[in-house]
Amino acid sequence: MRFPATARQLLRYLPVLPAVLLLLVFLAGPVLWAFHASLTDAGLTGRSARNPSWVGLENYQRLLTDPVFPLSVLLTVVFVAGSAVLGQNLLGLALAVLMRRARPLVSAVVGTTVVAAWVLPEIVAAFAAYAYFSGDGTLNQLLGGLGLGRQDWLYAFPMVAVMLANVWRGTAFSMLVYRAALNEVPAEVTEAAQMDGAHGWQRFAFITLPMIRGSITTNLMLITLQTLAVFTLVWVMTAGGPANASTTLPVLAYQEAFKFGDIGYGTAVASVLILIGAAFGLAYVRLLREPRP
Repeated sequence: MRFPATARQLLRYLPVLPAVLLLLVFLAGPVLWAFHASLTDAGLTGRSARNPSWVGLENYQRLLTDPVFPLSVLLTVVFVAGSAVLGQNLLGLALAVLMRRARPLVSAVVGTTVVAAWVLPEIVAAFAAYAYFSGDGTLNQLLGGLGLGRQDWLYAFPMVAVMLANVWRGTAFSMLVYRAALNEVPAEVTEAAQMDGAHGWQRFAFITLPMIRGSITTNLMLITLQTLAVFTLVWVMTAGGPANASTTLPVLAYQEAFKFGDIGYGTAVASVLILIGAAFGLAYVRLLREPRP
């Protein structure tokens, strides 16, 4: 029995139908609810909790006059650029290159040490980072043992501490991506460049990096989107303080929605975060589609 051409084309997509349905239920559904709630005065308690009213773009207009919101946007951009685009990405690439050239024992020890932080539950990693940077924590104990001055890192440099903690926890993913990518680079290509007189850094910059361009873009997209959504690490270490000095957009959305009970305004902040993530995702997808030089 032969099916019409249109039916045969539809049958090709049948295996992915369950995945599409799951995405619609567990991804598209909450996103649409968030956008809808951001247009209401929904709250945790009171009349607005039971019968929220439609307020249109009022919550978004409120964002424009909220002094904390632009600060949160700036801190989120700094957090993503410092701990993901620069920190995790570059450190992961450096570790992958060094481990490829190191002895097997050294490579195994370094790889296990780096991956150990990544496999920890986020709440455990957050408490470990807090214990390290707190006033009586490990870092100050080490500095005191060396005769150096102590510092309340989570108060004086909250964003620096949070970014370093995020780099520590997330670098393993970039390292694994780049190790796999470097293993796919043909050895004969780099050997031919070496025979032509190219030095080590020249082979890396003009041969290796262009050949793993797709992996670099994919890794940047994934770690950027993951870092945009980091909440537990920031909340446990600083709770957005002091004086909103580490209040990223996920923290601001949580505070407004669940600490102050303003679900409508909190979901408006979350909706902006979704749009920022979508913009980053589209930019990276466009880079992936561009033809390689």
